[in-house]
Amino acid sequence: MKSVTLPAGLLESASAPYRAASRFAYKFARGKLRGDPAYRAILERGLLLGRRRILDLGAGQCLLAAWLQAAQRCYTRGDWPPQWPPPPSALSLRAIELMSLGATVEVLQADMRSAEFGAADAVVMLDVMHYVAAASQRAILQRVRAALPAGGVLLLRVGNAGSGVRFAYSRLVDKIVMLARGHGLVTVHCRSVAQWAQLLRECNFESEAVPMSQGTLFANVLLIAHAR
Repeated sequence: MKSVTLPAGLLESASAPYRAASRFAYKFARGKLRGDPAYRAILERGLLLGRRRILDLGAGQCLLAAWLQAAQRCYTRGDWPPQWPPPPSALSLRAIELMSLGATVEVLQADMRSAEFGAADAVVMLDVMHYVAAASQRAILQRVRAALPAGGVLLLRVGNAGSGVRFAYSRLVDKIVMLARGHGLVTVHCRSVAQWAQLLRECNFESEAVPMSQGTLFANVLLIAHAR
């Protein structure tokens, strides 16, 4: 099936606010939003549709917020693929991030291991869980479950530690990026997709795994988990 073209102006509208932050912030935002299939999938699959309170953990530059806001602008002016569901119209979108990376939307700079999550209908965690130790991963997922109602959704994108060479490449790129940002060598705590699914079950989620590294050499998988 031929891929649907992104709405005209979506990428520029989402990345434009970062121009005022720095050249790096703008280039990173534009490159990430253009090349990372997770952002497209969130809109194309309607993964956050109807979720009024969205919590983005490990938000970085708050790209998710910028992306959803730009999508809503495109949809409002009628520039939207008819094959796609409407973009989510969040009543509130909160972000928690440990490191300040030039975000252009409001964000709580805090450690997600101890920050207050409050209540949410959806929680998004893209490529952040491997930065915390195994015991903390479980504790965070338990707190995420407590923040969600039954049927609430968690979008958890992880690297699949069981995917061999592609996973090794993913980790190498991850280390290079962290070094470039001045954070030194960071210890990561990774799991296979099966191990993540088991942990989610133990934390009262039912999940399905969707490959989420199309067009890249990475070994990423999006776990779409619903709270029991």
